[in-house]
Amino acid sequence: MSEDLREQRLQKLEALRRLGVDPFGSRFDRNETAGGCRENYREEREVRVAGRLTAFRGHGKSAFADLRDATGRIQLYLRRDTLGEEGWALIDLLDLGDFLGAAGTLFTTRKGEISVMVKELTFLGKSLRPLPEKWHGLKDTEQRYRQRYLDLISNEQAREVFSRRHRIVRAIRSFLEGKGFTEVETPMMQPLAGGAAARPFITRYEALDARMFLRIAPELYLKRLLVGGMEKIFELNRNFRNEGLSRRHNPEFTMLEVYQAFGDCRTMMALIEEMVVSVAGEACGSLSIPQEGGETIDLTPPWRRINYRDLVREYLENPGWFELEAPEMRAQAESRGLEIPPEADGTEITQEIYEKLIEPTLLQPTFVLRLPRQLVPLAKACADDPEVVDVFELEINGQEIAPGYSELNDPLEQRVRFERQLGESAREGDIDEDFLEALEHGMPPAGGMGIGLDRLVMLLTGAPSIREVILFPQLKPRN
Repeated sequence: MSEDLREQRLQKLEALRRLGVDPFGSRFDRNETAGGCRENYREEREVRVAGRLTAFRGHGKSAFADLRDATGRIQLYLRRDTLGEEGWALIDLLDLGDFLGAAGTLFTTRKGEISVMVKELTFLGKSLRPLPEKWHGLKDTEQRYRQRYLDLISNEQAREVFSRRHRIVRAIRSFLEGKGFTEVETPMMQPLAGGAAARPFITRYEALDARMFLRIAPELYLKRLLVGGMEKIFELNRNFRNEGLSRRHNPEFTMLEVYQAFGDCRTMMALIEEMVVSVAGEACGSLSIPQEGGETIDLTPPWRRINYRDLVREYLENPGWFELEAPEMRAQAESRGLEIPPEADGTEITQEIYEKLIEPTLLQPTFVLRLPRQLVPLAKACADDPEVVDVFELEINGQEIAPGYSELNDPLEQRVRFERQLGESAREGDIDEDFLEALEHGMPPAGGMGIGLDRLVMLLTGAPSIREVILFPQLKPRN
């Protein structure tokens, strides 16, 4: 049926050309939008509107049509005596989905609807395939992601999600600039994949005959800027991690990283709490954010703060958990349904429990503090306990929104941490010597954090999946 409809539209396309009409038009000098027609209404004001034809109702020598643009819908009134025979001949060649320009005057119908009395109709883009049904849209979830343009045409909720995403990004930039931060850009193609533990995408730079990596994080370059004297900086840009797809993971994602010289972990906690509250108020109009599953997230500060070890003990109802040997930890984890690698040590087993069992329960905003040193090689150790680092993980709605650190600025300790992280698998060239050399020139103490923007947008729109907030999420190739 779809191919039959396409063939019918192709025939109309040729009929337009026989009439000397370009079905794909050219520049159209629009002077008003659909929304502007209503907001700036004045009887018989001349307007030129343009948009997509979404409905058509014919009545002999007259017809009504709906034209939709980015601001909404405006009704067109088409009359044979007004358009003339040449203009009226175009009516039978219209299809839903066509882009049209209409010149005419504003008036109000007897039913009270603001409309345009069309004097001239112009084809701007012929639609050769039918659009999704007006009231049903796209029901196939993968088709919605793969053909996002159809989703945006037929699904007002999808349009609102991406409109809100725009407002969120704009509010973040405005907030940080208002706090004196400078936005910067650092390389996305790097000779070493550093700044986080993740599998990178690998490419080749032919001009240099060199292997390169799409960045997994901008952290090591941003810290070079702290060395250079830039004191308050942020970058809002893409990261790439060659890992799995899931409801919360896309291999290409947007990250906000923020650094402040002479600050620390607590500086970043105060900053993100204030920023999320400010952004939610501006972009959502509320600090109570309903979620798809029925839960409502309350962003009202102050947010809960709890140490990692205390949270684990509380969840497991075992005050002596961290005194157990690894075999006993493994047995208890496996009894809770977790699969634990045989070589996992106590820290790794505990982290598996945290990520798989505890994290999903942290629905309301929670700062989890003082994580094990092995998990965070780029953060300062706590002064009172070198086995934990001065960091937070901000958890909301059962997922990590942002980690924040008191950044490590000791180059000698940083080298030791890198070597320990790489272990026996380390090869010459795996450690970022340029970064360590920069640190040896002196970096001020600093607070830093990374915020998964896509996850923040999920939270503030109530979207159940990261794919709902990325215009073109990664999908498996079609066979």
